[in-house]
Amino acid sequence: MKIRARLGISADGYITTPSGWPAHSADPAFVSGQSHGIREFLETCEAALMGRTTFEPALSNNRWPWPDLNVFVLGSQRPAGTPDHVVTDSDPVQLLEKVRAANRGGDVHLIGGPRTIETYRALGALDSIELVVLPILFGDGMRLTPSLSTEAGLTFERERALPGGSVEIVYAVDKAARAILGHGADWVPASQRAAGA
Repeated sequence: MKIRARLGISADGYITTPSGWPAHSADPAFVSGQSHGIREFLETCEAALMGRTTFEPALSNNRWPWPDLNVFVLGSQRPAGTPDHVVTDSDPVQLLEKVRAANRGGDVHLIGGPRTIETYRALGALDSIELVVLPILFGDGMRLTPSLSTEAGLTFERERALPGGSVEIVYAVDKAARAILGHGADWVPASQRAAGA
């Protein structure tokens, strides 16, 4: 199992539009039905892991965005209308344990903003960051850093051109370069903490 973050990013470095929408939603190629590689990416995934802010808009969607994935949500409360099969927890470590316990060998799509990505990177759980660089300039919006620590060690793995002028760039995340965030580098599973290990 690998935990993989995948984000669209404008050529000038923004992961959202100035109005807060995900960057890829402003790309004419994406709007016209080109997938930017997301379909192939999701074929390797069995679960989606995200923060509550990313999850809540899905509750009012006409179509459930993750029909073939187990869904895990990090949040202090379970939003009203959350389907029974969605697993929620306010503790990122406990939620990660639930993701691992349910895993059958497929990868996990880490969805969300930089704070959610940094939370799991700091725990040493994030395996890769996959950026789809869009041929668009926004001039404003949310950046990947500073919420995602610049301490993250990235190793280039591969790149490929996508339809419409976008480029996919995949980086492995150096798990030794972890920030101290809550549990930080000294994190141990809750089951071991409870047992006094």
